[in-house]
Amino acid sequence: MAIQRMDNVGIVVDDLDLAVAFFTELGLELEGRSQIEGAWAAKVVGLDGMRSEIAMMVTPDGHGKLELMRYHAPASITPEPRISPANTVGLHRVMFAVDDIEDTVARLRKHGGELVGEISRFEDIFLLCYLRGPSGVIVGLAEQLR
Repeated sequence: MAIQRMDNVGIVVDDLDLAVAFFTELGLELEGRSQIEGAWAAKVVGLDGMRSEIAMMVTPDGHGKLELMRYHAPASITPEPRISPANTVGLHRVMFAVDDIEDTVARLRKHGGELVGEISRFEDIFLLCYLRGPSGVIVGLAEQLR
């Protein structure tokens, strides 16, 4: 049996409204927000008494989803160092294809986005960059040149 698809990527954030605004500016659409709690949820995530709020964001083509979540109980754990470098073990980044990387970076800066390095050209194929967004999440951006 093979998998059917990748359903979504989940990211824990400390400010859900800020994260929704950031990813909306990037071009994702808010599909819905919901409170998640109860015995069934605690069993799934392995956290007794868990209570969270999620926002499901969807890409414009409808195929990719990003689940942003903020835990109310138990409280979220912040890793050390809080802003980890790109070579940290674990979820590395979420990458999005964009039409205009310069414009996207400029718009995301208004929502707290900061370049990790700089916009760089890969041969004559892509302009690429990493941008740190809400809660330290690294977002990769790629503009195809040809």
